[in-house]
Amino acid sequence: MLLMAMVVGSFAYVSAQVAGPQIEFQRLEHDYGTIDQGANGATEFVFTNTGTEPLIISKAKGSCGCTVPEWPKEPIAPGAKSSIKVKYDTKRVGPISKSVTITSNSVDNSTALLKIKGSVNAVATESGSPEMETIEGATPVSE
Repeated sequence: MLLMAMVVGSFAYVSAQVAGPQIEFQRLEHDYGTIDQGANGATEFVFTNTGTEPLIISKAKGSCGCTVPEWPKEPIAPGAKSSIKVKYDTKRVGPISKSVTITSNSVDNSTALLKIKGSVNAVATESGSPEMETIEGATPVSE
């Protein structure tokens, strides 16, 4: 009787498992904390294909031009790990709240949202004043 319960339980587990590719990230958000202007804005989001078929990431798009993702173009085999690298342009001073949208053939999660957050502090130049990025066509603000 116990053996029969174990066998029935095993079938229930197998039938509940989703067939096909499945993307599972170790984390969905990265917090830079407070970093200096010009610091390394790179981070990496590691994921595993927990599915039964190859995972294909067809697109990774940053929420703006300051957030640039790099993703694997080749299929990720079942059980294999890979990563999406994200580079934030830390020349921009102020709060960071950006995202990267991942599009894949994952059965349960074909669109995933990765987030980055933090704050970039202005770095003082040799003149002693913070270095600010100049935006072409912007009107200067007097201090």
